[in-house]
Amino acid sequence: MSRPSVIRRRAAPALIATVAMLGCRGPGDAGPIRIHPRRPVVEIEAEALAATPPAETDEKLEPDLVDLAVLVPRLRFDIRYAGTDNFMGAVFYRQAKAYLQRPAAEALAAAHDELREAGYGLMIFDAYRPWYVSWMFWEATPENLRHFVADPASGSRHNRGAAVDLTLYDLQTGQPVPMGSEFDEFTERSYPDYPGLAPRERANRDRLRRAMEAHGFAVYPYEWWHFDHRSWPDYPIMNLSFEQLASP
Repeated sequence: MSRPSVIRRRAAPALIATVAMLGCRGPGDAGPIRIHPRRPVVEIEAEALAATPPAETDEKLEPDLVDLAVLVPRLRFDIRYAGTDNFMGAVFYRQAKAYLQRPAAEALAAAHDELREAGYGLMIFDAYRPWYVSWMFWEATPENLRHFVADPASGSRHNRGAAVDLTLYDLQTGQPVPMGSEFDEFTERSYPDYPGLAPRERANRDRLRRAMEAHGFAVYPYEWWHFDHRSWPDYPIMNLSFEQLASP
């Protein structure tokens, strides 16, 4: 859920103390940490839909968002913000969809094909994120915890349709492989280069990273699951809902 220009998880000891104070999951526990919204998410959504994304003055390409389920049928999906298994325990997407700009989507398909030859596939947690959802994340998060989320005043690479959150799954079992932390686990274990991983977890992270980097993606330094495609500066901040994207 990150934006690379916002470094949100540097001070692991301070973060661990904050998590303990909140009574949320800590670095010894699995699963996403829960943040209690400042206000009801339903109330915030109405305000978010009425808000206006930041203006951009530089020239951008015409968006060309592609439905990943259509382009790459063998992908698996676990769209966390379409359910309650996420850092805020609330539903943010009304459809469990994943879109990327065409260059990023085609690069993802190439990485997926390469991994399949080694017995692995990609499981998608999140991709394009409407700007109003980023606004909701920001508004719902208590001020002392806003270093966890992207500032909507600048937009995010997810808002541009050029970032993806994902993991590996085993083609034989259909199950996600161990990565050493859960998606959206707000601890130092989420850092791609975290040194305390078991050998298998390190091998899995490195396998995912090599495949993604070979096809034009870069990992976010504080989240092993988050990758930005090199085309992200070419696209504008977008605010179309999944319902709008799905309509003819």
